[in-house]
Amino acid sequence: MEKINIPEDLYTFSQRMKSKLEQYQTIITVCSGTGCQASGSLTVLIALNEVLKKNNLLAVVKVRASGCHGFCEQGPLMVIEPGNIFYCHIKPQDVEEIVNETIINKKIVDRLLYCDPVTGNKITREEDIPFYKSQDRMILGQNKLLDPCDIGEYIAYGGYSAFVKVITDLNPEKIIAEIKKSGLRGRGGAGFPTWKKWDACRSAPGETKYVICNADEGDPGAYMDRSLLEGNPHAILEGMLIGAYVIGSRKGHIYVRNEYPLAVKHSQIAVDQARNLGLLGENILGSGFDFDIQVSRGGGAFVCGESSALMQSLEGKVGEPRPKDVHAVEKGLKDAPTALNNVETWANVPTIINKGGQWFAKKGTEKSKGTKIFALTGQIKNTGLVEVPMGTTLKTIVYDIGGGSQNGSKIKAVQTGGPSGGCLPVEKFDLPVDFEALSAAGSMVGSGGMVVMDENSCMVDVAKYFLTFLQDESCGKCVPCRIGIDRMLEIVRDITEGRGRKEQLELLEDIAETVAVGSLCALGKTAPNPVLSTLRYFHSEYETHIIDKKCPAGVCRELIHYSIDQEKCNGCGLCLEACPNDAVSGKKKEAHAINDGICTKCGICMEQCKRDAVIVK
Repeated sequence: MEKINIPEDLYTFSQRMKSKLEQYQTIITVCSGTGCQASGSLTVLIALNEVLKKNNLLAVVKVRASGCHGFCEQGPLMVIEPGNIFYCHIKPQDVEEIVNETIINKKIVDRLLYCDPVTGNKITREEDIPFYKSQDRMILGQNKLLDPCDIGEYIAYGGYSAFVKVITDLNPEKIIAEIKKSGLRGRGGAGFPTWKKWDACRSAPGETKYVICNADEGDPGAYMDRSLLEGNPHAILEGMLIGAYVIGSRKGHIYVRNEYPLAVKHSQIAVDQARNLGLLGENILGSGFDFDIQVSRGGGAFVCGESSALMQSLEGKVGEPRPKDVHAVEKGLKDAPTALNNVETWANVPTIINKGGQWFAKKGTEKSKGTKIFALTGQIKNTGLVEVPMGTTLKTIVYDIGGGSQNGSKIKAVQTGGPSGGCLPVEKFDLPVDFEALSAAGSMVGSGGMVVMDENSCMVDVAKYFLTFLQDESCGKCVPCRIGIDRMLEIVRDITEGRGRKEQLELLEDIAETVAVGSLCALGKTAPNPVLSTLRYFHSEYETHIIDKKCPAGVCRELIHYSIDQEKCNGCGLCLEACPNDAVSGKKKEAHAINDGICTKCGICMEQCKRDAVIVK
C-alpha cells in the first residue's frame, strides 16, 4: 500500500476505495464481534465464501466481517444490502439457502427473519426491528459499514477526512471552540467537558505531552468500548490524532484490557495500517505534525480504569491512584501534561469535526449532549448494546428497546453505571438518562452498564454482590476505601445471613457516606452507591431481612427454607434422586420430606418436581 503524503492523496485514495466497493452488486455483512464469534460467526463466514465461490459470485458479492451490531443475543447476525435484509441466529448450514434464495432468486428466507416477541410478527428489514428503531446509532451504527481490519473501507466512507479538515482549515483554538460548542463530555463516567481538558493540557507548560485512550473497561457486563475498538478502531485513532494536534502531543497510547484479545488485535492492525499508509508517524500528510500510537495491554485490574492508576500502570508501576491535587493535564504520564479520554469520547471527535459542534449539540439535553452507548443486560427480552440520545428515559430503554421483562415477572429496578452505580426502582423510570438526573437520583451514567432486575431479585443481595466485587478490586491504598468497603460488606452479609440488627442500618449509611467523602479515587467515592441507593429505595427489604428473617425474593439462602406440600406430593422420587446432599427422604408413592438441617437450598428439588409440591418460605 502506497504512502499518502498530502491531503489530495487521501482524497484520491478514498475515491479509489469507494469505486472498488461500488463494483459489488450485493454486500453481505456478517457480525464478527466477540459475541457473534462466540455464537459461531466465523464458521458462517467460511461457509459463505465457499458457497459464493462455488456459484461464481465473489466478483459481484462482497462478504464483510464487521464489528458488533449491538443485538448480541440474536447472533450470528447478517445484513444484506441492498434491502437492509436482517437474518439472525445464522448457522453454516443456512448459508446455501441464503445464497440460492436471497442472493440469486431475490427471495426472503422467512425462517431466518427476526420474530418480534411482543407481536409475533416476522420483520425483514433491520431498521424496522423495535430494538434498533428507537435508537440513534450515530457511533455504533458505523460498525456494520466497515471491515475493522481494512483501513481502505474506513477511508472510503470518509475516514480521516476530519483530520484533513483540522490540518488544512482549522487551528487548535478553533477545534477547541468546536468541541466546546458540541458540549461533548467524557463518556468514561465522570462526564468532564472534553474541551476543558484539551484546553488545559494545551496551555500546560512542557514540550512533551501525551494523549491516552482509556480502554480498560472493567464493569461486569459492560462491553461498549470493546465493541468500538473491535469494530471501528480507526475512528478512535482519528479522534486521537485530532486531540494530539490540538494539545501538541507526539505520542499516544491505547490502554486496553488484555482480556479483550480481539480489541487488542484490531487496535494493533489499525495502528500498523495507519502507520504504513502515512497517517501515523512523521510529517503526517505533509503538515509538519508528528504523532504515533502504541497499543499497551492492561493486566485486568478494575482500578486501572481510573486515570492516574492507568498512568501508573503504563509507567510499569503498580496500578494505584495518585492524589488529585495535581491534575493529569499538568502532570500525568511520566509527569508530562496528558489528555486522557475513553474510547467512546475519542470516537465522537471525527463526527463532531465533520458535521459541526452545533449539529452534535442538537442531540441530548441542555447539559448532556450527543448520544451514549449502554450495555443493556439482565432480566429483559432484548439484551445488547444500545445507543440513544442523552436524555432518553429509562422507560424507553427498558421497555421500548429492551422489550420489557424476559419471563413475565414484573421489573423491579435497573442498576446504571456499573458496579459503582445505583439501583433505581421502576417508579423512577421516567428519569432522563443524563449526568445530572441520574446523579441526583443516587446513581450515575458511568461508563454505560445497565442491568435490569425483576421481582425475583433481592436488592440486599444485589448490594452484597457489587460490594464483593469492589472489595476484590480495591487497590487498598487509602483507608476509607480499604476498610470502609470491608465494613459495609460485613454488615450487608450479616443482614442476608440472618444476623442483621436494625441499628446496623444507620451505621451502614454512615460508613457509606464516609467512604464516599474520604476515598482517594472514584472507585472508593462511588463504591457506596449500590448500598445508599438500595437503602433509599428498597429500605423495606432490608427491614424484612432483619426483623422477619426472610428474603422476599427467595434469594438469600440462609433466610429461605424448602419444604414439600404433603398433599401435592405423590412420592414420585424425582426430588429424592436429584438431591446432591441426601436431604430428601421418603418411600416410593408416599409424600416425601426435606431435612432442613442438611438442605443447602440449591433449588434442584424444585426444578425436578412436576407437581409444584416443593415450597420455598
